[in-house]
Amino acid sequence: MVRKYMMERRSWIILFLALQALFLLIAYLDASIPFPSILYIVFLSCIIFVLFLIIRYQKETAFYKEIEALDDDVDFISLREARTPFEKITETQLTEQAKHYKELLSDHLTHIEQEKDDLLSWIHEVKTPLTTMQLMMDRLEDEHLRTQLNNEWIRIHLLLDQQLHQRRIPFIKNDLYIEVTALEPLLYKEIKDLQSWCMQKGIGFDLSLQSTEVLTDAKWLSFMVRQLLTNAVKYSENADILLSSYLEEGHVRLEIQDAGRGIDPRDLPRIFDKGFTSTTSHHDNAATGMGLYLTKKVAASLAIEIDVQSTLGEGTTFTLTFPKKNAFVQLTSM
Repeated sequence: MVRKYMMERRSWIILFLALQALFLLIAYLDASIPFPSILYIVFLSCIIFVLFLIIRYQKETAFYKEIEALDDDVDFISLREARTPFEKITETQLTEQAKHYKELLSDHLTHIEQEKDDLLSWIHEVKTPLTTMQLMMDRLEDEHLRTQLNNEWIRIHLLLDQQLHQRRIPFIKNDLYIEVTALEPLLYKEIKDLQSWCMQKGIGFDLSLQSTEVLTDAKWLSFMVRQLLTNAVKYSENADILLSSYLEEGHVRLEIQDAGRGIDPRDLPRIFDKGFTSTTSHHDNAATGMGLYLTKKVAASLAIEIDVQSTLGEGTTFTLTFPKKNAFVQLTSM
């Protein structure tokens, strides 16, 4: 701040020094003026000027130091009262701007909240005709047509479910219910929902659960598993998907391994980025690039680590590492 203050008052300092140099020059050129007396006056003037700068620095920078130290969430009302005309102008402008942007932010948040509520309402309304459509498809006699329609129904259902959870994720902290969750019924339910799609693609499932329970939120874990299984089924053909759980170093780990097309090594660092689909199959219009992104967001809220290993053309393995109980208690109490 001292450097900034000196730069701000640079012109005044230069003017003062120039005047003192002028006095000395006049005393040097005019023999009738005693040079030592002028030199003594200039010396005293410089001392007084330095003391004056120190005092003015303390008074003039106090207001601006407070502004510089303000956090983003601190109101300008907390500043001390402006004293000088320039400080008052600055305070007035900052306060008015802050008030204006807070009003805009409030309106924007209200608008976003309204859009979210409208979309959630629309999604719930769409689920009713989807349920009706499923009942109608079950009555179709043409097996091939029924299978095709059912697969398309699953895709629509999964996309709506993804949208529903995407809108809820910003408020996930308000929706968490941590409890001991049995893995087997949770996994079987998600597999059953994808059954017709898997049968069409010749995909089976092999479960090996050494650890049968985890401490987590069952609803949000189901969403994560659903996204990972959907990806595995989408990119696999005539192969089994292996689901296994085990205890390692005090952590329960859940692995979902497929024998699909795999992930290009250059894509691995980006698969959890929002909107990223693939560089190898960039023409795939069915991919939204949201599934793994949302899975990562949910995992962060549940303190679950996600690791991925993949070999191009051989398959991909996602590993969910659940936190220890003590670590989870510390996290949720923060």
